[in-house]
Amino acid sequence: MLKKNILILCGGGGSEHDVSLVSANYLEDKLLSLNEYNIYYFILTKDFKFIDKSKKQYHLDDQKCLIGHGEKIKIDFAIPCIHGIPGETGDIQSYFELIQLPYLGAGPEASKVCFNKITTKLWLERMGIDTTPFTYLSSPDFDKVEEFLQEHGPLFLKPSNQGSSVGCHKINEINSETKTAIEASFNLSPYALIEKSLKVRELEVSVFEYDGKVIVTSPGEILPPQEENTFYTFEEKYNEDSHTKTLVQAKDLSDEQINQIKTWALKAFKELKINHLARVDFFLTAQGKLYLNEINTFPGLTPISMFPKMMENHGVKFQDFLKYNIDHALLS
Repeated sequence: MLKKNILILCGGGGSEHDVSLVSANYLEDKLLSLNEYNIYYFILTKDFKFIDKSKKQYHLDDQKCLIGHGEKIKIDFAIPCIHGIPGETGDIQSYFELIQLPYLGAGPEASKVCFNKITTKLWLERMGIDTTPFTYLSSPDFDKVEEFLQEHGPLFLKPSNQGSSVGCHKINEINSETKTAIEASFNLSPYALIEKSLKVRELEVSVFEYDGKVIVTSPGEILPPQEENTFYTFEEKYNEDSHTKTLVQAKDLSDEQINQIKTWALKAFKELKINHLARVDFFLTAQGKLYLNEINTFPGLTPISMFPKMMENHGVKFQDFLKYNIDHALLS
């Protein structure tokens, strides 16, 4: 029986380009361990070129074939391992849909909805799922930031369409740096989210499809440094010198809290029509109030990433998850 050809596509040229290469290496190792597929590892450049590890350039045509250097490789299944733009935004998935290439992960619409922090919150509100108090900016509006600060206290200002805390600013008071922060957000996204700053525990679950079911793991916990005014920055997530600690299984949660987290995560996954995998992040206040913070439709797969750790803690090997979803898609 001929092995199926699997495309791992990473990079993308955005702010999370290098992180996606690390995740792609993890994916490649897990797929190679199965010894059931031919793996083709390609990096997507910012100008939509496909290059292999030796920097040779190819293109993916509308017949699902990688063309270049005298080769024509028919691809059976793709894994768009691209964090942020243009992967979690749904752009690359739209192309896969056009050429009818099966792929891992959320479709274009779910990707776009979940990557935009504002639309995510609006959808969650309509589902009856609590999110932190927020508003948004459609233009650099200094007065609106000041009004929100006066009503809610310290806030976070975030570009609406960025991942991994890219461009996130904490604002404790209005000063000369506030305008700079607002302008920086609009340099990264067409809208900006204003969100109340809360002192919280940061919890998250892996949600994934396996063996005909959607599974939600027990919550894990992120433990960022406890210094004043710190938060889980891009550097804390991925830097080798990060002081952030993680617990694959969070401690001291009540059964009611765990059930609420799992219920909301499953509801969001199903109603937003996410496919295959997601990491869903929550906040828990000292008063016991839960908020769903965000949904990642292609979570990090680095050595310190929580998604595969929580999955394996649940009892499912990551390579088995991959095999199930690849084989299921190819048989459909």
